[in-house]
Amino acid sequence: MDAAAGRRSLLRNILIRTIFFFVALIVVGEFFYIARIKGRECGSDGFCFSPENLKISSVMVGSHQAATIGESSSGLWTSKQWRKSVDYFSSLFQDLISEGYLLPDSKSLCIETSTGEDVFALREIGVVDAIGISKKAFPPLVVSGQAYRQPFDDNTFDFEFSSNGGLDRSVRPANFAAEIGRTLKPDGFVVVHTVAAKDTYSFNSFLELFNCCRFIRSRDIDVLDSSLPSIREIVLKKDIEILEHGESSPGKKCSVPGHKLEIIRNAEPLIEEEPLKPWITLKRNIKNIKYLTSMVDVSFKQRYLYVDVGARNYGSSIGSWFKKQYPKQNKTFEIYAIEADKAFHGEYRLKKGVTLLPYAAWLRNETLFFEITRDPGKKIQERGRGMGRIQPVQSSASYATDFDKVEGIDFANWLKRTVSERDFVVMKMDVEGTEFHLIPRLIETGAICLIDEIFLECHYNRWQRCCPGQRSSKFQKTYAQCLNLFSSLRKSGVLVHQWW
Repeated sequence: MDAAAGRRSLLRNILIRTIFFFVALIVVGEFFYIARIKGRECGSDGFCFSPENLKISSVMVGSHQAATIGESSSGLWTSKQWRKSVDYFSSLFQDLISEGYLLPDSKSLCIETSTGEDVFALREIGVVDAIGISKKAFPPLVVSGQAYRQPFDDNTFDFEFSSNGGLDRSVRPANFAAEIGRTLKPDGFVVVHTVAAKDTYSFNSFLELFNCCRFIRSRDIDVLDSSLPSIREIVLKKDIEILEHGESSPGKKCSVPGHKLEIIRNAEPLIEEEPLKPWITLKRNIKNIKYLTSMVDVSFKQRYLYVDVGARNYGSSIGSWFKKQYPKQNKTFEIYAIEADKAFHGEYRLKKGVTLLPYAAWLRNETLFFEITRDPGKKIQERGRGMGRIQPVQSSASYATDFDKVEGIDFANWLKRTVSERDFVVMKMDVEGTEFHLIPRLIETGAICLIDEIFLECHYNRWQRCCPGQRSSKFQKTYAQCLNLFSSLRKSGVLVHQWW
């Protein structure tokens, strides 16, 4: 019995020592795994990644210093997910190095990186002069700063990198891009990862944001989470030749890029044959309309505007249609209501988020007579509630008319002063026949280039609902002339829809 007990004790001791040996081996192995990157991680600022430096360390870029890192962050640095992210970025950066867009001595910035895996990856592959910015600092890799207001001097970095959908989420994409252009050195490279910019419209909008830079290449890359859509990687180079080029005002003729013609080809067809009952046909046609925002991504625009020309009352189209039905892709639109009829002005004073322009959209700035035309079949009608149009002479005696003196504005000039090519502009126009003056003027001045989508009601001598076989004498234009107006807009690269 004593011999058997001795053997059991011996086996137990051997087992305990074996377990202790393997535990010690794992601990030592983990230590050397962390310590092995020390030689590659030391930068010019003297910072080296090591267990001691996890407790207290700092990194300096220019005059901006990250605060010390505490022990609470050390677990993240050695986690499997952290390592997986670092390896992912390392692979991407090595590709950029092989293509010549990133060099070991490139002073580099990673934008909106909350925990700095991309910064760490840069340092690990030998790009030691790298730092990140995020709203909240994550020392020593990330300092506090906003993408649209970087805390760095002009021409600081050779390489800037934006991942994790930073530009996609930004509510100020133009400022985001402008800050990159400011802090990037001439001939420096910027690389942006985006889930948008996959259709030609949004891709061109993206390029318009970076007017400081020249497009180099783009490619689709995989993401860490295979359940998510692929990312487009876009490489741009800051070009000395276009550094001082501002955005020019549209000329008298704007070019029609291929991607706009493609959109128009995919739009609903125009109604070629004059409808016998236009009040029914045009209303039903709304179901066929292909909104621009249902065909393309409009993420990379500076501002979003809806301009209602001939707005009448708030519920006429702003409240009843645009606010409720137009697909806005979760964008906040600035709304302008252009309405000359004074009867509607008081209502807009109570509406927040709508800017009223109490004028008539016209060819130049001048005083006009604004005609309010009413149906004489209605016994009582509140003044101003008829349909208004610019009419210098009395119309047919079959209609009762009133004239108000109003101020007209040069609408094309106002548009060019108010919006830019970087903005996304939607317009509805219902101006009782004045469209035959305004649309040619917009095309002639090039202001039409600033409009992305128009909902146009064209007024012609349509068949009357009240009197079968009789045309309205209120307007002299024909349906064929309206069709020509719509066609001229689409040829100008503007997506126009027949409105009612």
